[in-house]
Amino acid sequence: MPKLFTLREAQALVPKLEQLLRAAVKAKNAAEEVDEELQSVAARITMSGGMEIDPTAVAEMKVRKMGAVRTLQESVEEIRETGCLIKDLEEGLLDFPAMLGDREVYLCWKLGESQIEYWHHVEDGFAGRKRIEREFGDNDLPSSRPN
Repeated sequence: MPKLFTLREAQALVPKLEQLLRAAVKAKNAAEEVDEELQSVAARITMSGGMEIDPTAVAEMKVRKMGAVRTLQESVEEIRETGCLIKDLEEGLLDFPAMLGDREVYLCWKLGESQIEYWHHVEDGFAGRKRIEREFGDNDLPSSRPN
């Protein structure tokens, strides 16, 4: 059984999760950048029939990539340990399992949003997001809401 959150519990995690998500996205981008550099070196070797490479530079690239991958893995693991679900790392999309009546739903938060203001049924996904009104209790409503 997954951890179930109240809106208040999920909201309390947003600042920490935002920091972890930003670190994960940055690390993912860094690892991809090093991959592109390594592919470029490999392409140059192939096209030139075996050019001289700087083994120290290549080794440094591989160390940078390993560090980025390690940071990515640690950030993702720390996010998962909270009990929330990573739905799209690239978009920074997280879901928090919650109960609405007798039905499991997801409180939905996306990187860049200041607070959790949406939810959706498990089967609906991001496209089915609905604005939180009073479904999760008056005391759990986000403090500032546009009318």
